[in-house]
Amino acid sequence: MKIQTLTVGPLEENCYLVIDESTKRAVLIDPGDEPARILGALRASGATLEGIWVTHAHFDHIGGLAAVLRAQPVPVHMHPLDAPLHEVAVDSALRYGIRIEAPPAADRELAEGGRVKVGSQELTVMHVPGHAPGHVAFYNEQLVFGGDCLFAGSIGNTAIPFGDRDTLDASVARLIALGDELTLYPGHGPATTLGRERLTNPFVIGTARLVRLKR
Repeated sequence: MKIQTLTVGPLEENCYLVIDESTKRAVLIDPGDEPARILGALRASGATLEGIWVTHAHFDHIGGLAAVLRAQPVPVHMHPLDAPLHEVAVDSALRYGIRIEAPPAADRELAEGGRVKVGSQELTVMHVPGHAPGHVAFYNEQLVFGGDCLFAGSIGNTAIPFGDRDTLDASVARLIALGDELTLYPGHGPATTLGRERLTNPFVIGTARLVRLKR
């Protein structure tokens, strides 16, 4: 599996172009902005796009969706609990002085434990709410695309509509439990490993203690 990180837009969101090199099939994860650049990377790869996976529907993760779909009409996968965020994405962006095109509705529903495929590669869906009600991560034995749940040295913001810190803490704990060796590709910032975050991320260390106390 080949992964190309495209950091796009004023909020420096990570859009991922994920390619199964054996079949030259690809998916995009969170095309948040700069659709021309994203489409250019897809063309340069020589891969055929077969879907778009959305970790969550904040505007900085779906702002480029409409333009990408005009050029590449493929299924969009999103958790249904993020529909309220999807519906207000344009207005949410304007609060930051950012204009986006209204994102088309998703046509495939993601759910906890579901499977998504890119070519011959398969990943599992984990529902990890807290930053957003329908937030999901995609993982296999080597890696996890975690969206805005967990970052290198930090965790997702919960001081926002639909955010909840206790829920996010539980989601972070579930991600960490996947195993130290997994590489984390977050929605913002550099890639890291779950092991590194377990040992050094102050929010993760505090979360682990809180989760143990609540059991």
